[in-house]
Amino acid sequence: MKQTITDDLRLLTATLPGPLRAAVEALPADQLLEIILDLGRTPQARLARGAVELSDRPISRELLTEVVSGLGDFGADNRAGIEGTLHRISALRNRRGEIVGLTLRVGRAMQGTIDLIREYVEGGKSLLLLGRPGVGKTTKLREIARVLADEFDRRVVVVDTSNEIAGDGDVPHPAIGRARRMQVPHPNRQHAVMIEAVENHMPEAIIVDEIGTAEETLAARTIAERGVQLIATAHGNSLDNLVRNPTLADLVGGVQTVTLSDEEARFRRSRKSVNERKSSPTFEVVIELTDRETFTVHPDSATAVDQLLMGRAPHGVRFGTIAGDSETPRPAPAVVPECRQPQPMEEPAHPLRIHAHALSRDSVERVIRDMRLDARTVRSPEQADLILTLRSRAADPSILNLVATTGIPLRQVKKNTTAQIRRLLQTTLRENEEWEERFAS
Repeated sequence: MKQTITDDLRLLTATLPGPLRAAVEALPADQLLEIILDLGRTPQARLARGAVELSDRPISRELLTEVVSGLGDFGADNRAGIEGTLHRISALRNRRGEIVGLTLRVGRAMQGTIDLIREYVEGGKSLLLLGRPGVGKTTKLREIARVLADEFDRRVVVVDTSNEIAGDGDVPHPAIGRARRMQVPHPNRQHAVMIEAVENHMPEAIIVDEIGTAEETLAARTIAERGVQLIATAHGNSLDNLVRNPTLADLVGGVQTVTLSDEEARFRRSRKSVNERKSSPTFEVVIELTDRETFTVHPDSATAVDQLLMGRAPHGVRFGTIAGDSETPRPAPAVVPECRQPQPMEEPAHPLRIHAHALSRDSVERVIRDMRLDARTVRSPEQADLILTLRSRAADPSILNLVATTGIPLRQVKKNTTAQIRRLLQTTLRENEEWEERFAS
């Protein structure tokens, strides 16, 4: 199905003063993501690729007041909207509660965006979308609501915490079709409205944006156990992130530590204390959104979580644009969990895993971010590709024994400072051309 896009952009630009409106209208409409208006700074438009200054004149309080007057009321989450549209306006406030900045985010209804995951949607299983902000999670939720309600004639209820799914105002946006919408009076009441939707309105499917608290996680499990299809988004870029999030891990079954017998540990060739899935997942299907055109589907989240906890890459199916407008499934890339056994360093297929021994883990992670390395820290030296330590601690018997038995490289710094850690990593990458090509951006 060809994608059809509805954005009502003229209603958003109508809230801007004339010169700003003209500057925004001159931009490619399909690339516009947000308009940033901060007091004392020049206005900026953020596009899918890069940002554009809209004027060389700083934003005044009078201009902010003028824009706010054309919007709906701001809720407890500092979000407002424009009635009949999907646009979202978020406010920055000073300590006195006065608005000193606005983020005007373009909301779009896009039909045809779920064609590749349609079989999972119509199958009736609960489905969870993961991904960073801006990759299209909420857009897909709208289309899923419309497809289920209009094309499959199911009873669908949208729990809309910030009016982001179905737009501002009392009448839901046509983007969700015949699906019904329940508004949430305050963000901390989302879990209660989720349960109310099940108890009062007999839905066959419930759609929720951004599950992020323990109460919402529990409400999601309650809904799934009552036989209602639940489709939601959650914080986290990947299934691995979700499994390691103590608040949200229950969405995919949760994690518990069990102690194995000596015989079982020998059979598994593992330590006696291992992590295992605690229960059946709330969401049977998990979809990781990499960007608006690329995502990975885990059609059996229970199996995928089990594989992660055993140190194996989950066997998801990756979808994405290959050429032109054709989209074809292909095998998902390996996802390496924290507990994975060491790989041969000649052909690494995962982020560089660094163990900080007697060093600040936060400092190492800060250097990784600053250098933009494809790397992460791990807690156990057995999981690492590289061990960093202080020179004064390099003679620890535990480290020497590990290096002798595994051959994991050991590098030393004199002081626990980010500057020395940065120089050491730069030197280590330069010494290994394959590592430099693989891990350095």
